Amino acid sequence: MRLALAHDYLTQRGGAERVVLEWCREYPDAPLYTSVYNPAGTYEEFAEVDIRCSALQRFPPARRDPRLALPVLSQVWSRARVDDTDVLLVSSSGWAHGMVVGPEIPKVVYCHNPPRWLYQSEIYGTTMVERAAMSVLKPYLLRWDRKAAASAQVYIANSQAVAGRIRQAYGIEAEVVFPPVTIDSMGRQTPVDGISPGYFLTVGRGRGYKNVSRIVEAVGAIPGADLVVIGSDGFAPGERSAKHVRSLGIVSDPELRWLYANARALVTVAFEDFGLTPLEANSFGTPVAALRAGGHLDSVVEGVSGCWIEQPTTAAVKDTLLHFPDFDRAKIQEHAGKFSASAFRRRIDTVLESVK
Repeated sequence: MRLALAHDYLTQRGGAERVVLEWCREYPDAPLYTSVYNPAGTYEEFAEVDIRCSALQRFPPARRDPRLALPVLSQVWSRARVDDTDVLLVSSSGWAHGMVVGPEIPKVVYCHNPPRWLYQSEIYGTTMVERAAMSVLKPYLLRWDRKAAASAQVYIANSQAVAGRIRQAYGIEAEVVFPPVTIDSMGRQTPVDGISPGYFLTVGRGRGYKNVSRIVEAVGAIPGADLVVIGSDGFAPGERSAKHVRSLGIVSDPELRWLYANARALVTVAFEDFGLTPLEANSFGTPVAALRAGGHLDSVVEGVSGCWIEQPTTAAVKDTLLHFPDFDRAKIQEHAGKFSASAFRRRIDTVLESVK
């Protein structure tokens, strides 16, 4: 089977990009279509992939932050086309599902979430440019997005929560295939200078729905507790310099492994589509304190892999962390093993075979 891959943009390091990397390993001969590619911003393994970018790649600001190209991204993807393939496999949370395929070529979409800026704008931290563009473009983008979704032969959701959002946004019943845990828990670890084991850890980009500020405030109210923050740039004034917070930005995979392995717990109060970071932490035997919402309902088992935070508030986070119990690390790792890359590949292969 000839296969082509597509992904919205390759400019960051997140769960969606890890999913695409897994596809690239499984289907090494498949070209990967994307709007823009920033090697410095995403995983270095993409350097080995046959990446085919749109004309937008010629504009450096878009490579740094594709949101700046929001007014034109729908047209970029509407003009992207592939004919020399048997199946197009798309990873999308807003754009790549609009790619055009030749006659009789099925399009399979793995949806991380319908675009937040259209359907969940109240919890999506938007820039001034995004808000201004959206006030004008939203009616058009809603029509475009629903037409793009309808062009797929098969829609796959990465969680039960996302399947519900797909049903509400598009009227499509999506099959659920959980994304894989791909971080190598047995790989090399590199300690981070100045950090001692036993800290609370949170991982994620600084977007409004990540609610990092609530975690910062809660840990600051617990005597002697420390917080390590990876990847977030969404701090309120003064939070970055708080004595109990160590903000690391983007870290290497060896450093990330060490940080997962030596944390007291991973803490997340994000409204996640699925949320791979709890399972990544679990793969090292580290428990999680997670918001009882969204994709966490699929990935967290209370009393086995972690415990719940009932509300995205400082008080609720503090209460959970103050009473955080001990867990059996072996059972935590066993739970994470159910979300293996091999299980994910088998499910995707089955879908692809069904549409040939």
